Amino acid sequence: RKSFVPTFFLVSSHCFISWGLFASSLCKHAYMRAGLLSLSLSVPGLLSSLGGVYTLSRLPSKSFLLHLPCSKPKRNLFSMSAAKKVKTSHAAANGGGVHANGGISGMGAVDADRYSYLASNDAVRKITTETRAQLLKMAEGKLSKENSAICLAGGKSGQWDFYDNDTTWTFFRQEPYFRYLFGVNEPDLFGFICLSSGLSVLFIPKIPEEVWRVTGVPPTLEEYRQTYGLGQVHYLEDMNKVLQDLGLKKLFVMKGTNTDSGIETVTRPEFEGISKFELDDSALFPVLSESRVFKTPEEISFMRTANEVSSAGHRFVMELCKGGMWERQLEASFKGYCGMHGGARHEAYDCICASGPNAAVLHYGHAGAPNDRRMQDGDMVLLDMGCEYNGYATDITHTFPVSGKFTENQKVIYEGVLSASTTVKSQLRPGIQWLDMHRAAEREILKALKKAGVLNETAEMEEMIEADLGAVFMPHGLGHFLGLNVHDVGGYNQGAKRNPRPGLKYCRTSRALQEGMVLTVEPGCYFVDFLLDKALKDPKHSKFLNPEGVQKFRGFGGVRIEDNVLITADGHDCFTDVPRTVEDIERAMAAH
Repeated sequence: RKSFVPTFFLVSSHCFISWGLFASSLCKHAYMRAGLLSLSLSVPGLLSSLGGVYTLSRLPSKSFLLHLPCSKPKRNLFSMSAAKKVKTSHAAANGGGVHANGGISGMGAVDADRYSYLASNDAVRKITTETRAQLLKMAEGKLSKENSAICLAGGKSGQWDFYDNDTTWTFFRQEPYFRYLFGVNEPDLFGFICLSSGLSVLFIPKIPEEVWRVTGVPPTLEEYRQTYGLGQVHYLEDMNKVLQDLGLKKLFVMKGTNTDSGIETVTRPEFEGISKFELDDSALFPVLSESRVFKTPEEISFMRTANEVSSAGHRFVMELCKGGMWERQLEASFKGYCGMHGGARHEAYDCICASGPNAAVLHYGHAGAPNDRRMQDGDMVLLDMGCEYNGYATDITHTFPVSGKFTENQKVIYEGVLSASTTVKSQLRPGIQWLDMHRAAEREILKALKKAGVLNETAEMEEMIEADLGAVFMPHGLGHFLGLNVHDVGGYNQGAKRNPRPGLKYCRTSRALQEGMVLTVEPGCYFVDFLLDKALKDPKHSKFLNPEGVQKFRGFGGVRIEDNVLITADGHDCFTDVPRTVEDIERAMAAH
């Protein structure tokens, strides 16, 4: 950052960044610098070296050359605020090392412990044991027990094939309700929970031996049972006999609409012989979706640990960011970091890496806007990224200046959003109404806009709130439930109603907060041209606006700050750990 122009290239199993776009200008400069060390590395070795600043060139042999400044100290992979909380081995504290054959040395106990825990079947077994017990407790008096069982179908293999060939598949992700109770991330399964005894029964397809040469030898029934803590495991071909032996006559099956997405559930089972049972498709959905709202102790521990990795990934990306990089390089950096140091194979959603004016697009980064802008000093960059572990999502947004130094305009908007975040979090506790928190966030953002000259000095706060002016600058809800879905279920359970007013209608829940809920708190302020144009033409809003001030911020983009929080008995616990104040961000970026 101080004396040479480094460039960063990441190669992982699911992201390739072409070096050809940058090599001619950047690598040429780097090669001319004195004191460079070249090492031939495999891809795993490359990933292990992410703690350093380097250039990468590709050789005809398909290996890579990594050029490291010899005098550059290696960084702690879990750095900044996390370093205050954990102790690492000497190797981990110095970013690990690289063997001549490209292997990894010095991952450190912190990395290894997180990796092992998040990838372990033991964690899944503990989670599903708790979630099944919680569901049975909540079903008391709502689902009849005698000769009855809950019946769920998992995701189907045909739902993840693409087109007309056998190679362009997506990774299979289990249907969340099924995963919540049974934990198994494989297709074409059925699961039952006997309501009288609590017995859990899983049915799996028998894989023909001919297929083993492709898939490997599958686990035995007993291995499935022990791995996932289930009562019984059988093959699908034996389902009717097993159900008959269990004496089941009534099945509670899922039918309902996700109040967040408006999409029908897809867990309704279909199998030969189901017509022999009495089916109830109305009682289970409200009980099971409500159970998912309240996280069990093991779910909380798992989500907290997953957040540690995503937080560290965000901090790592912030340290790498500089003018001249492309947005998708930040995406690749985050994916590689979370995979390497936390075992994340997936992200919970498409990464949003929005710089400059792109940060005004709430869900930038999709196929039509694929994180393809080259960042410049003077831009703000908004990074909304979160990794996924065993189906559980993290969802963190971090906004900072590409240059590492806030301008006055950037600072006033950023601090307004930060004030909205801290104001809301200071009030979180059981009994607080979520829509009141949304309004509290709007007030802080409107204060900042007034300070920035976007709003008239004479504008009265309560008049602006009554006119729904906040929705012009924060056209989304304050946050959402988080769990096995990024936008998790249950936001409008228990008779909660959606408020139709601008701004409030975007809120993904209107419920009073309760202990055990996990939500995001994500206030934002954006300068969206078509919304600004409409507001300037609407007398309801234009009387509050200063046209010259509005013009000054066109093209600014936006700021969002998103944390993942647990509602506790007397307040909240924030899982997310990234620099938030202007001073902390500038200090962290100046150090790298």
